[in-house]
Amino acid sequence: MLSDVLPSVCTAFGIAGENPLGVTIERDVVLLLIDGLGAELLRRHADDAPTLAAHVHTTLNAGFPATTASSLSSLALGAPCAAHGIVGYSFGVPDEHGRRLFNSLRWTIDGASGPDARASHPPRELQRRRSRLEDLADAGAEIHYVVPAYQETSGLTRASFRATGVQHPAANLDEVREGVLAVARHDTAARRFAYAYTGLLDAAGHVHGPGSPEWLGVLRAVDAMFADLLADLPGTCTLLVTGDHGMIQAESLVNLDALPALHRGVRIIAGEARVRHVYLSRGHHVDDVRARWSETLGTHAHVVTREQALDEHWFGPTPPNPVVAHRIGHVLAVAQGGSVLVTPSQEPMESRMLGHHGAWTVDEQAIPLITTTP
Repeated sequence: MLSDVLPSVCTAFGIAGENPLGVTIERDVVLLLIDGLGAELLRRHADDAPTLAAHVHTTLNAGFPATTASSLSSLALGAPCAAHGIVGYSFGVPDEHGRRLFNSLRWTIDGASGPDARASHPPRELQRRRSRLEDLADAGAEIHYVVPAYQETSGLTRASFRATGVQHPAANLDEVREGVLAVARHDTAARRFAYAYTGLLDAAGHVHGPGSPEWLGVLRAVDAMFADLLADLPGTCTLLVTGDHGMIQAESLVNLDALPALHRGVRIIAGEARVRHVYLSRGHHVDDVRARWSETLGTHAHVVTREQALDEHWFGPTPPNPVVAHRIGHVLAVAQGGSVLVTPSQEPMESRMLGHHGAWTVDEQAIPLITTTP
């Protein structure tokens, strides 16, 4: 699981605990997250990314849902969704009228372009679990971030990564490379951990589709950067590379706005096009809404109640606490095959995307763990 990566790093640093991935280190560790790097996509396009493909150590599962906000939280906290509570791209949070739509990636209320929610929903209160980066810092590791500048103060970073550290702003691949080398090239006795990130592959996949010429161009550039790092990194630095999810090409678009039956008894439709959280209005019955969604969507989606999803441990092996459980939709609709469940009225940009992720297919769930050590 993706949530095993940082616990393994912590153990390699000498912190008591399990090391399920067998990570070994010399002095420093850089963990590079390539947003949207799915294991199946990398396997199918290995000729365009030969260096990355040649260094795959194992394949992990992103966890459910396979979406950036949830996966980055699982990575940083070393725990699945049921433990940390970032249960989707967007989900319902309590308010005086029952619930409001909260976007966890943007940390906004009432949609991706809604008001900033860092004051109304403080990150460290909405997500209270301690991060594994904090454990590394307490063990004496210097913490560094090689990330786009906006991430330094984002709500998601504050909620899930939590540890203070040295910032190396990196908006493009050259800046990622230089930031990683700046972390690794030092003559001090200090041990360093750096989290590095690039979202360029994910963006190309959403806009142009995974496997498109534009996406392949970014994949080749990412592979070239990784090859440069292999050549230039000192032997004292271990580089780990992984993704947060894979991606599928949209084949069948289902416009939820155009299906009135899906809105009867429903207060909020949250999540994203591959995983929908459905929250009921007061006075309506879960089984009725689930049956209506299942009948209307047919083979486009697998529709279950919250209770079934929790009984089947969709969000992790340990049951969530009541606060986290309450964030999960009363009904969940998980897209199947190449179907996407769009809501153009509230997600105009997302509804036009060609590439999507979040659900259970191997293309979305499987992610590589790539390492520079044998």
